[in-house]
Amino acid sequence: MKSFSYVLQDAEGIHARPAGELVKLAKTFSSKVVIAKGAKSGDCRKIFAVMGLGAKQGEEVNFTVEGEDEEAAAAAIEEFMKANL
Repeated sequence: MKSFSYVLQDAEGIHARPAGELVKLAKTFSSKVVIAKGAKSGDCRKIFAVMGLGAKQGEEVNFTVEGEDEEAAAAAIEEFMKANL
């Protein structure tokens, strides 16, 4: 299992466009990807779970990746977050 945290830099937080791209990226891996903020968490493959976190600029989100390709999935998602959010 791999996990990492990321503090959102985007002024709008996690909004529709990057949330959709994040979901598409998570679906390319067989590993289970969970995104969490505080007590809320959800499957990173579901747009409503990602948007439902209501994550804003300056807040920390945590990712947990578990499965066959967890190394590659965690690296790709972390890179996506740095580049887009």
